[in-house]
Order: sequence, then structure tokens, then C-alpha cells
Amino acid sequence: MVFVATRDGDDSLTVGLRADDASRLMEAVAFASGPYAGKQVPTGQDAMAFSRGVVAALASLKSDIDTRIAGLLFELTAIAPEAAAQIEPRFGKEVAEMVAGIRQLMRLHEGTMPPPEQGKARSAAAGQFETLRKMTLAMATDMRVVLVRLTSRLTTLRYFAESKLENEMTLRYARETFDLYAPLANRLGIWQLKWELEDLSFRFSEPASYKRIAKMLEEKRVEREQFVEASIVRLKSELAAAGIRAEVYGRPKHIFSIWNKMRGKAIDFSRLHDVRAFRVIVDDVKACYAVLSIVHNIWTPIPEEFDDYIARPKSNGYQSLHTVVEADDGRTLEVQIRTQEMHRFAEYGVAAHWRYKEGAANALDESYDQKIAWLRQLLAWKSEVAGGVVGQEDSERQWVEQLKAAAINDRIYVLTPQGRLIELPAGATPIDFAYHLHSDIGHRCRGAKVNGAMAPLNTRLQNGQTIEIVTAKGEAAAAGTAGPSRDWLADGYTASPRTRAKIRAWFNAIEQAEILAHGRVLLEKTLQREGKTAVNLDDLAQKLGFAKLDDLLLAVGNDRLSLRLVEQALHADEPGRQAAPDDAVLPRQSRASSVTRGAKAGVLVLGTEGLLTQMASCCKPAPPDPIVGFITRGKGISIHRASCKNLSQMLLRAPERMVQTTWGELGGDTVYPVDVFVLAQDRQGLLRDISDIFLREKINVIGVSTRSSKGQAFMSFTGEISSTAQLQKAMKVIGEVKGVVEVKRT
Repeated sequence: MVFVATRDGDDSLTVGLRADDASRLMEAVAFASGPYAGKQVPTGQDAMAFSRGVVAALASLKSDIDTRIAGLLFELTAIAPEAAAQIEPRFGKEVAEMVAGIRQLMRLHEGTMPPPEQGKARSAAAGQFETLRKMTLAMATDMRVVLVRLTSRLTTLRYFAESKLENEMTLRYARETFDLYAPLANRLGIWQLKWELEDLSFRFSEPASYKRIAKMLEEKRVEREQFVEASIVRLKSELAAAGIRAEVYGRPKHIFSIWNKMRGKAIDFSRLHDVRAFRVIVDDVKACYAVLSIVHNIWTPIPEEFDDYIARPKSNGYQSLHTVVEADDGRTLEVQIRTQEMHRFAEYGVAAHWRYKEGAANALDESYDQKIAWLRQLLAWKSEVAGGVVGQEDSERQWVEQLKAAAINDRIYVLTPQGRLIELPAGATPIDFAYHLHSDIGHRCRGAKVNGAMAPLNTRLQNGQTIEIVTAKGEAAAAGTAGPSRDWLADGYTASPRTRAKIRAWFNAIEQAEILAHGRVLLEKTLQREGKTAVNLDDLAQKLGFAKLDDLLLAVGNDRLSLRLVEQALHADEPGRQAAPDDAVLPRQSRASSVTRGAKAGVLVLGTEGLLTQMASCCKPAPPDPIVGFITRGKGISIHRASCKNLSQMLLRAPERMVQTTWGELGGDTVYPVDVFVLAQDRQGLLRDISDIFLREKINVIGVSTRSSKGQAFMSFTGEISSTAQLQKAMKVIGEVKGVVEVKRT
């Protein structure tokens, strides 16, 4: 690898770069020196010193040349716009796009950062910060923009520490870092940034605790690191002598991590054993236990601090050996031992360290986790290949392209006029935004402003836009007549299933109200005609078999209940009143002769005549099902389907009681009860749709049982059929109903 000679102080900027890239970076430094001269960034730091600090931090992450140049120049947009206009001609479109992305993120963070709150307001702010973290990753079409933003915040905190500043501004920056930037670095697995961001933020937000922990450590960080490094060297030597191939790396606990653990576990500093820790990564499980034996031979183990998560994995699948040992001078070390596969699972799988550190408040989102894992793998891969010589340029180019393409773009993040962040699915429109705020706002939505300008309601929203909804006002809103348009259900107007469900629910409610009103008018006319206007309507509904009056009105309004049946019910108690004719009966009432009400079953017992037969209730046979008879004690012959499980059990105990049976000449009006089970995605109108099919197929439903659980509907129907062909036709149509998952005869 060829490096360019640079001035003293510039080596930290160009480390790891090829000669031509180092020359480009120094050209950018020279270009920025003029506009930055004598200027300051908003924190008060010298602009050139700040920009060089950002580049140095990026260099420590082994970032590529374009990322370093963007980190150097992005402040030009605010300090010297005329110079910023020269970025693309001089350094390329890619650098210019990154600079624009960095500035956009900074502006959004400034406008959306929640104030420090307590209680419920603090909980709401935590949700806003989580949305802000997701937005940061989603908006960065090039993930290198996030790296620059993290290193710029680190540079600012370093400046505060070097200047020994402690004021309201340093406290605000520390809180923002804890809530937004440190979790982002943790989520992306950029540990060196995370640790320093947390320690510096802790220094300004809790100065007394910081100083107390620092004093309790009784040794400088360099000394702690030297102790850990010496321990690693000793262990590596022992492992090599034993012929065990392993990766060993470690770090001392940082001050914030120590304080956080003491607070979380409510333990004193003297009982904290993992102030210094390292990991050992081996090839297989057998090697894990071999390493454990060597560690316990080198140092003295503390038995109560040993955990075997390989033999007994954690509930999230995490596996590793954890042990705490004591060195000769009394200092303790925590050692974690795991295989490569266990390590990958812990870092990139469902046991990901970032979720553990951020707490259980973050609900599991598998697709989001997978994207975070991919980003972390890309960043880790860059660190691994950075030291290579052969093919380094190609590897770096491939890394840059994959990192640019790794945007988390299946969600978008927009803002209310008050600066509140709203998370929506990609492709969302102002209608989705309105319904997300509140169903009533969605129903009354009449227009939308996007970044202050009126826009069509089917406009596809973009990250970072500010959306304002124009709602119906005046008489329409007061009268409750304002509502959504049916056009909104067409493709292109909404992207969220939740939005479409709310729109459909509104129209369903309107339709139901119209049916209720129509049913009431018809019922009142019938009562007037029959001279029964004083009758109690709730009692009438109960007499007709309805649980409540609205159910009766819906049945009348839908023409599912004949008004002649209502007339019959009104005069049922009058002596000598003639019954209503057949066409006045409820469609669900059977007009045929049912075997459940004493009709002949049409079953022949071979070799005999005149025997009492009854249809088995367990399997409910119907022609032309293959059937078998079973002689019962005192109840004649029970007729079962040949496939009935109960029949099989009875024949095992008493095979001699079986008789051969067959269907005889069937009466044209004889019907047989059967049970049908339906599993479906629950929705409004599902029961009505299925009942209508039974009605059309002339299957009388004599029993219904339904229940809903976790969005699924479990329905059992008992219907009367003349043949199984009739049932099969109905089941086929029911299987095509929207949302139906399974339909079967039981």
C-alpha cells in the first residue's frame, strides 16, 4: 500500500488512505481553510478545528475517502453557502449528496427533539426518540451520512470536555446524545463511538456520579486497558500451547457502563466483578469448555459468578459461557466464551445486544432487526478488510455500494406542524397521515398541505416532509355529515390497511344506519296497520327470537324477515287467530320434515323391517354418506357415518351389535342436520355473508356458535340438508368468501 507524505497533525486524517485519496482529502482541507477561517460552529468551537475533529473520528472508523471529505465540508452549507456550491464540481456528486443528507438530518433533529419531561410525558418522549432513531436510519439513503452525524456529535462532546464547559448547552447535548446518538451507535454495533459518547454524556449530565465512579476505579483508563491487554496476551499464549485456535479481544468497562450496572442491579462498586472483561471466540462447543478450563487454571474462579448459557440457553436463545476470575493482584476479570455461531447470533440475531441494552420497551420487529443486522455486518466487514492489501480498492468500492443500498426504506417519517414525528408505511398519502392522527380527522379530511403548499390527497409522502390536514368545518362538520369519499378506497389513495379498514368501517356504519332506519319505518307502518302502536318493541323482538330491537330492525330492513311473521307475532295471543301462511315464515325456519323433529330417516336395516332407528348426533349422517347401524340399549338402532370415530370405539367393545344399513327411498322433503365449521379472519359482516350463502342454497341453519380471538373468527353452524351434494356446493362457495381460511364438515 502506498501512502502520501503529510504534514505533522494530518496523519490522523489520512490514516489508511491510498496516496491519491490522501491527496484528495488534503485538497479538501485546503479548500475549506479559507471559508472556515475565523468562523465558529453553533457550539462556539472553531469551524476548522471542529471539521478536522470529525474527519479524525471518521478515520478511526476506517471510513472511505468520500465520507471523510463530506465530514470535513458539511458545515460549509451553513457557514459559507457560496463555497458549498463548489463542492459538487470539485469533489463529485457523491460527496455533495452526502453533505446535503447530513444537513437535512441535522435540521430535522433540531426541529423534532423532544424537551426533557417527567412521568407520562417522559414516556411519550421516549416513544418520540425511538421514532427519531428509526427516522434517522430510514432517511439516510446513504448510511455513511449516519456515521458522519455520529462522529460530529462525538467531536462536539470532546470539545466540551477539553474546554471544561458545564452549562445548560452541554447538559442539553448530553441528554440528546443519551436519547438518540448513543443508542444509534449501539444499534449499528459501532462500539468505540457508543462507549465514548456515553462516557462524555455521563460526564455532563451526572458530573458528581461521574467523578465518584472515576475515583473508585483508582486507576487510569490506560492502566486498565494495559491490564486487560496483558491478560489477553497471557491467555493467548496458554491457548496456543494447548493448540486451541481462538479470537480473544476485550476492553475495560467504561465509567457510564459501570454506573449503569450498579444502578440497575442495586449493588455496590465492591461487588462489581466485570469492571474488566474480554471475549474468547472459538470454533466449536468442545473448545468453549477447554478454554474455560484453561481460564480457571490461570486465574482463580469466583464460583457464584459462573453461568453456563450453553447448557442452559437464555429464553431468547442466547448462548455463551460467563465466568468471573480473580488475578494474582486481586483484580477481577469477566470472561465470555462462545463459538462463532453463538457470537453471530448474539450480535445479529434475535438476541441482539442492542435490544438488551435499550431495554424491553422496544417491541420486537423482526424485519427491522434483520435490516439492522445487515447494516452491522457491513460495518463490521469494513473493519475486517481495511487492513488488507490485495484487492483492497475493489473491496472498499463494493462496501461503499452495499452500504449505500442498505437504506431502511419500508417506512417513512413525516412531521406535524408542531414538530411531532409520525411513522407511516412507505407510499403513504396525506389520507394515511390524517387517519393516523385520529379517525375523526381522517373522516373530515378535505385537503392537505405538504411543506406549506397544497397537494393532492393521493400524493406519495417523502421522509422529512411537514404535513398539515385541512378538515371540513362549519355546518357540515357540526351536522356530522362530513365523511370520507368512496374514491379513497381505490388504488393510489392509501397505503395503510389500517386506513382502509377505518374508511370501510365508516361506510359500513352509514349503511347499517340506513338499514336500521328503513327497518324501523317498515315496522312502524306494520304496527299502525295492525292497530298495535302501543306494543313494546323490545318484547316483540324477543318474541321473534332476536336478542335486541336493532337485530329485528336489521332483519326487517334487509328483507330477511317477512313482515307477515311480525303480524303473526302481534296477534299470537288472540284466540282463534289463523296462523300466517308458509311464505311468512323466517327463511331460516325449516319447511321440510326434519329427522330431528321425528320425520322418518329413510334408513333400511338389511334383513329386517319396522325397527326403530335414529340418526347419531355425534356424526350426523346424511345421504348418500356410507352408514352403519349400532344396536343401542332401549333406543333402537343408532345410525352412524361409516367413518365415525365414536362408532369405531363402540365396535371395538361390542362388534356383535353392528348391523348393515343403507339409505332407502328418501322422501323429497326430508332433511338431515349436519355441522359445518368455518375458520376466518374476523371482520365486520362476515357472519352475514356466510348466512346469506346458506340462505341461497336453501340450507336452514338451526344453530350458530361464534367466537373471536386475536383477529380470527371460529364459527360452527348446524344446518339441515337433503343431501351431502347440497352441502358440498355451499361449502365451496363459503370457502371463496373474503377472509375464510378453512371450511369443513365436522
